[in-house]
Amino acid sequence: MYRFKFFLLIILFFNPFVFAQQIIDQYLILEILHADRWSLVQVDPLEQALVDGNFQLPFPGQQVKFGQRGRAVWQKITIDSSGWYRPKDKRAFYAFFTINAEKEKTIILDGRGHNLVYVNGQPRVGNPYQSHDQNSPHGPEFGLSALPVQLKKGQNTFLFKCYRGRLKVVIHAPSADLAFNANDVTLPDLISGQRMDAPAAVVVLNNTASPLKDVTISSDNPLIPETKVPIIQPFSVRKVPFFIKGRAPQEKGNLPVTLYLNWKGKRVAQTKINLRVVGTEDVQKHTFISHIDGSVQYFAINPAQMHDGSPRALVLSVHGAGVEALNQAQAYFPKKWTHIVAATNRRPFGYNWEDWGRLDALEVLNTVKQKWNIDPARIYLTGHSMGGHGTWQLGAHYPDQFGAIGPSAGWISYFTYVKPESSGQTGPVEKMLLRANAPSRTPLLAENYKQLGVYIIHGDSDRVVPVQESRKMVEILKEIGHRDFVYHEEPGARHWWDRSDEPGADCVDWPPLFDFFARHARSTPEQIRQIQFVTASPGISATNRWITIYAQQRAFEFSKIDIQVDPGNRKLHGKTQNIARLKIDLSPLTPGQPVTVELDGQILKDLTWPAKGALFFEKIDNRWLKTSEWPGQDKGPHRYGGFKDAFRNQVLFVVGSKGSKEENAWALAKARYDAECFWYQGNGSVDIILDREFDPEKYQDRNVILYGNARTNGAWKKLLKDCPIQVLEGKIKIGSETLEGNDLAALFIFPRRDSDFASVGVVGGTGIKGMRATNTQKYLYAGNGYPDFMVFQSAIYNYGLAAIKAIGYFSNQWKLDKANMVRQ
Repeated sequence: MYRFKFFLLIILFFNPFVFAQQIIDQYLILEILHADRWSLVQVDPLEQALVDGNFQLPFPGQQVKFGQRGRAVWQKITIDSSGWYRPKDKRAFYAFFTINAEKEKTIILDGRGHNLVYVNGQPRVGNPYQSHDQNSPHGPEFGLSALPVQLKKGQNTFLFKCYRGRLKVVIHAPSADLAFNANDVTLPDLISGQRMDAPAAVVVLNNTASPLKDVTISSDNPLIPETKVPIIQPFSVRKVPFFIKGRAPQEKGNLPVTLYLNWKGKRVAQTKINLRVVGTEDVQKHTFISHIDGSVQYFAINPAQMHDGSPRALVLSVHGAGVEALNQAQAYFPKKWTHIVAATNRRPFGYNWEDWGRLDALEVLNTVKQKWNIDPARIYLTGHSMGGHGTWQLGAHYPDQFGAIGPSAGWISYFTYVKPESSGQTGPVEKMLLRANAPSRTPLLAENYKQLGVYIIHGDSDRVVPVQESRKMVEILKEIGHRDFVYHEEPGARHWWDRSDEPGADCVDWPPLFDFFARHARSTPEQIRQIQFVTASPGISATNRWITIYAQQRAFEFSKIDIQVDPGNRKLHGKTQNIARLKIDLSPLTPGQPVTVELDGQILKDLTWPAKGALFFEKIDNRWLKTSEWPGQDKGPHRYGGFKDAFRNQVLFVVGSKGSKEENAWALAKARYDAECFWYQGNGSVDIILDREFDPEKYQDRNVILYGNARTNGAWKKLLKDCPIQVLEGKIKIGSETLEGNDLAALFIFPRRDSDFASVGVVGGTGIKGMRATNTQKYLYAGNGYPDFMVFQSAIYNYGLAAIKAIGYFSNQWKLDKANMVRQ
């Protein structure tokens, strides 16, 4: 460790023009005992020390106690010849080193294999999916998550947290104040000879101590006009958009283009990219601006090979872990009758087609339906591996969107594949957390598959996703009385298989699967007379043809409806479970005459035909009442919670600047870390501004995340003055109750009162300890659900669930609801 510090000082600080990059060659390593990266709350003494501000420099042989799990020992190790540390047992571990600097200095920290790193106690995004070195034509060999870091004068600490059993760290000297990282670009394809107007994106590094403003991207090709770069905070990265406009060349192939960064009237950086020019019948990439965060996303399409102008079918194919959408689309032989469209899940690993991955699939589906001539009766869904899971998930949540689904080698849920159910007695706090995970519980949504044809494929020798996952789903389909499914289990086949010499991979491009699709049609609402529908949350899935479950009695517990329409008698009758508000579209009936509705044995006779063709019902004191449409300020499919729901609708991060120097530094570092996580995991691009820059009118109808509390964040009173949860200095008010202490943290969502659909999210605390306790909460990753609000002590890494003081869901009017919250 000391040899590296001395060497780095000589090269980096005395001779910066010689220095290009340096591989960290020695670390102190500490095994993380019984690590569960899927756990929402886990005991971790190092995380706790960072929260408390008393992290001590480790030394070889030092023991660290992990609660009741035992003790681990810091050990000095040496990397292998390629610069990697790879323990044989692939255990989870911490890695630590220090750098001494004679003065403030900027470096580029390029880590590979880690989940996150604390630099002088501030969290920075990791790079867990880069498990090997990737050669790149784009100048200095950055990894995907090369980050600008400011070294302070004196000792600088680096603590890496690794769950995937490998680590390599490279230090680069920045070539300029601004730089491109062209190893992470999102580019559309140019269609030979056609005009285009499409977004693209590239990563820009701000290596300075000031927010990056008044910067533009230009190029050496008139297809790319000069574009203003959005704000990038100090020592940060952002994937920024530029645009491609004009007519594409006729000649197919690569079109090299040089991009320039322009600042203060000068070109300060440049990089080369290659645009692909493809034919109209080739597999091609298309881009769009996501409404989630304003980022540029892409999908790939393997277009139908018949061009007579008639509508074509659409097969939405969702890829497996680590697979690009372009590769997914290329795994199919072109079809005459259908387009094959591959969404991205926002990244090759992304969100397992849940959370923002699920939203990406819906955005792609809607974009394609608007851009191409699609037959609405012939829309299908399929996917392999993680995409097989995505097929199960999307099909369960949105059964009215597809005619049939075809999961291949798909795992069912986190709870069957990677995260077993907790053993022993489940307490009230854990139950509340498990409710937030209800949308991930695929088997409990299985009733919805009865509306779909289902074709299941799996190899019986699969070592990645056990064949038992598909066999279990077959048993579930039999139990619910599903009569329209096929199960094909390929003898001797492993995870990815191809038995024929024909184009296309059999495990995805399976001819009987596409024949099955061709024989199934997606029904229109007026064609369906009975609906059986289950949802875990109206904020995720609310509408099935002509019914909408608008709100629940108990949020994130499963809601069910079984309802039939009798056109001859102008009557609807059905049974419900856990539904507070219900909308019924009367499109299956002829307009005009009164209607009778029977719900749960209660008859509402001779209801006048509504002007908008829909009836609204609310259950109060166990009685159904006909009502008018509910206020947009109430909970509904447009804005329902839990906490993760705050991170959409062009989300904006607003940083508190009115606290102490330490609190303000935390807020900016935490917002930067969250934006980096959203970029790395979800190809995101988030605006970060200070509270004094926030103008409600300028940022109208955008979701806002506030970092800090009512004292430290000047935007708080503009957005949350009527919220029943108030985070103040030294205390949190929850209704009439006050929790005191400067070590409390809070995560919650609440509606923007100046918007019909936007929300406010809070990441904050009553003091610096509480604020730090939010640093590595996992709300930006799949596999962990959060309710509407959670208040916890900073000692959460010592005491786990016992540190959670209040947790729960707001009522449908966004008020505190004792029946749906837990205090301890």
